[in-house]
Amino acid sequence: MNYEEFYAKAQVQEKEIRDMLANQQKFFKRMAKNLEKGDLKSALKDMTLLQGVQSDYQPATAFMRETLESFDAKEYMESGDYALQMLEYLEKSGVDAKGEHNVYEVFPYKVKLDFESYDVYINKRRVQCLRPQSLAGDIKSSRDKLMAVSFNPLLFASELAHAYDLAVTLKSKNKPVAPDADFYLTDLYKHLTPMRRFRREYDLQSFAFDLARLNSSDIRTIDDGRSFQFGPSREQKRAIRILDGDGHERFLATIRFYRGE
Repeated sequence: MNYEEFYAKAQVQEKEIRDMLANQQKFFKRMAKNLEKGDLKSALKDMTLLQGVQSDYQPATAFMRETLESFDAKEYMESGDYALQMLEYLEKSGVDAKGEHNVYEVFPYKVKLDFESYDVYINKRRVQCLRPQSLAGDIKSSRDKLMAVSFNPLLFASELAHAYDLAVTLKSKNKPVAPDADFYLTDLYKHLTPMRRFRREYDLQSFAFDLARLNSSDIRTIDDGRSFQFGPSREQKRAIRILDGDGHERFLATIRFYRGE
């Protein structure tokens, strides 16, 4: 299945109905104007034309409805055609995408396809979009807007350091912890967003996007003189996928802040 083929067919019917509506409006306005001028003969002619368009309108809309109902959205999703076409359009747009079945990393977004309701979720936000080309365009536009937003890497690194220091303090209550130990970035994210509503406004994908921008910057030292270093992990589930400045995939799992060695 291909939505573009269905859309091309539906557009023909859409234009037919649009032309009917335009003629209806034209004949009605002309009838009203002639009625105002007292040209009753012309007004009656316009009314006849208006009724003629109206008689054609109902079967045209019924045919349009039949066409819309003929598209099996559930099959489109379940067959994998939707996902395949979505990935093709994302690639054409220059947007990185990776995944399979119904979950895809489209940095800095996570896209999930719901086969039951045939809805699409972008970072847990539901959108109704059965046209892959349109979805890819919206994602590209949203990503471009994010890229255009000003970002202060030093400020973000300092905020990350505050969360890191809090993690060190909390953990040291139970056992000794080195002041420059590695901590999981996902744990620091929880310290940055302690309340659920904070996590709704600043989700993990947004955090990953800021990490990517920090990683691509020249900042490696914060105002208090400490440097920081990202690290990997054997626990892949704890790693955060980002794209570096060259568009290459990287996985960041931990970070440590340390004094000069």
